[in-house]
Amino acid sequence: MIRRAPLAAIVLVAALVAGCASEKPKATPLDPIAPKMTGRSAWSGRVEGAQFPLAVAVSPGVFTVAGTDGTVLALQADNGRELWRANVGAKLSAGVGSDGRFAAVVTRDGVLVTLEAGRELWRAPLSLRVNTAPLVAGERVFVLGGDRSVHAFDALDGTRLWSVRRPGDPLTLAQGGVVAPFKDTLLAGQGPRLAGFDPLTGEVRWEVTIGAPRGTNEVERLADLVAPVARVGDIACVRSFQAAVGCVNAERGTLSWTKTVGGTDGVSADDQFVFGADASDRITAWKTPSGEVAWQSEKLLYRGLGAPLVTPRAVVFGDSEGLVHFLSREQGEPLLRLTTDGSPISAAPVVSGGTLLVVTRKGGLFAFRAE
Repeated sequence: MIRRAPLAAIVLVAALVAGCASEKPKATPLDPIAPKMTGRSAWSGRVEGAQFPLAVAVSPGVFTVAGTDGTVLALQADNGRELWRANVGAKLSAGVGSDGRFAAVVTRDGVLVTLEAGRELWRAPLSLRVNTAPLVAGERVFVLGGDRSVHAFDALDGTRLWSVRRPGDPLTLAQGGVVAPFKDTLLAGQGPRLAGFDPLTGEVRWEVTIGAPRGTNEVERLADLVAPVARVGDIACVRSFQAAVGCVNAERGTLSWTKTVGGTDGVSADDQFVFGADASDRITAWKTPSGEVAWQSEKLLYRGLGAPLVTPRAVVFGDSEGLVHFLSREQGEPLLRLTTDGSPISAAPVVSGGTLLVVTRKGGLFAFRAE
């Protein structure tokens, strides 16, 4: 019999994790820095808050963003011009997924809504809690449920194509999980495992364990994979919540390496390094091919760092005070610090062309160009 985590259990986990975060020591004071790169505001905007596990969709030249109130909008990346705006008429439980043509969101009452150029195409009841932004790819919409089930829909008309339900644990994590494309394979987090699915049928092609659950109770043993996942060629790197960071060869379905390390947010990577912050906000750069530690930094301890973004010159973290930190990829030294509206950065920064976008808890959209 399949066990499904009740909504109360999911909410409990979110509250417990938030409670632990509130007991952290004081944030490390920031040292003054002499900027070693330049950064300027490109444009700014606003949505009605981001009080959910936010994800911003990036397609060529376009950012697609959602607000808590059900607003979904597409913005031209270089100048912030609004391409279209819609409201699905209900509060959202997660961010938006988009391939540039279709955009999909899930409401708090478990309804999947898909739009095209701001026009609603269809709705489908899911009857489950969703904390992860849908994935839109190949004229399909893929949804990862809070119970780790995976569902595929036709993007054009909403036909349910397949669903895969897996046995779950008593508690599941109220945080964005992993669902991502890789060539002709769908990647999805299944607890502490990364699985490769046939996107046409839902057949599981392979599974690789990233983290081993640890602890003496159900909360401490949570080890779900958390967004975002970082793809570098055939390699996909991901964090197992409070358990490990690891990389998988997604072409072969084999584990490249895994390292036991705490932490609650996803990672970013390039062909040299995998970057992430642990639960105390100690930043680590692991060598992508081997998992060997390249450097660590404790300059931003307890600052509430989220998942990072790696750019050709810097790795970028947002913090709980709305600051955006640019660190050297090679050594972790501070290069630049930018401000937003003082509220926490709600998701990993994203980039399109030369424009970097961060979204704050208050719904502020801040686009920067760093050189």
